[in-house]
Amino acid sequence: MLALLLSQAARAEVCATDDRNRKVCLGAPASRIAALSPGATELAYAAGAGEKVVAVVAYSDYPPEAREVASVGSHTRMDLEALVSLHPDLVIGWTTGNPPEQLETIESLGVPVFYIEPREFEDVSSAIERLALLAGTREEGDRVAAEFRQGMAALAERYADAEPVSVFYQVWDEPLMTINDEHLIGKVLTLCGGVNVFGELSRLVPRIDDESVLAANPRAILAGGMGEENREWLTHWEQYPNLTAVERDNLYFVPPSLIQRPTPRLLEGSRLFCEKLDDVRGKR
Repeated sequence: MLALLLSQAARAEVCATDDRNRKVCLGAPASRIAALSPGATELAYAAGAGEKVVAVVAYSDYPPEAREVASVGSHTRMDLEALVSLHPDLVIGWTTGNPPEQLETIESLGVPVFYIEPREFEDVSSAIERLALLAGTREEGDRVAAEFRQGMAALAERYADAEPVSVFYQVWDEPLMTINDEHLIGKVLTLCGGVNVFGELSRLVPRIDDESVLAANPRAILAGGMGEENREWLTHWEQYPNLTAVERDNLYFVPPSLIQRPTPRLLEGSRLFCEKLDDVRGKR
């Protein structure tokens, strides 16, 4: 009888390895999930576990229903008392974005933390599949993961031989910041046939200045800006009419949530990137 009970308990347990290479096991599929970054929130919903999300952080605005979920602060500073009061049985942490001491405190209270940090396109699909496993929603999660995987593969095939286009991607304005080739956004640029003019810098998100951009003289400038429908960061560059990107009217806005979050919507953002670079190629 004891052997039977142990066998049944083992079957009920669900385990997945997180992006810190830690095996996270739950006695049963998660039913109350706290997502501690906007990207983590999107990934939980993509995994089919949206109805199980009981806590999010600021700017968790997609899908729209996530806006109705209780917020427990920002990704850089959570209200732990509010979080614990919601009794999560799984917390999705952001490896480099959440304060380590707060995540350690959560774990010390007996709440499992599953760390995510997608750095490759495949990592996005994998994160969805692993979260779906922990939430008991594998059918939906596996479907969404496969769609993303196939969509990115199709883009890679389509642009494999595209004409190279030199690009500066602006991730922030003050201080002026960009990304290197190891960043997920940098990999989107490469996939689309873009050549990141700051791709070889050592930091994932380097700080630069206007003079560096002028010296690099990119053929195109892409920027996200603050918000989903503004081009304010691009107007800054119009003061430099001799900059090739300005001279040829190759200043492009891409909604930041489509490209700066490692979620299935990255496919939509990647398609937009590729379309912008196709537009550049069409201008002679």
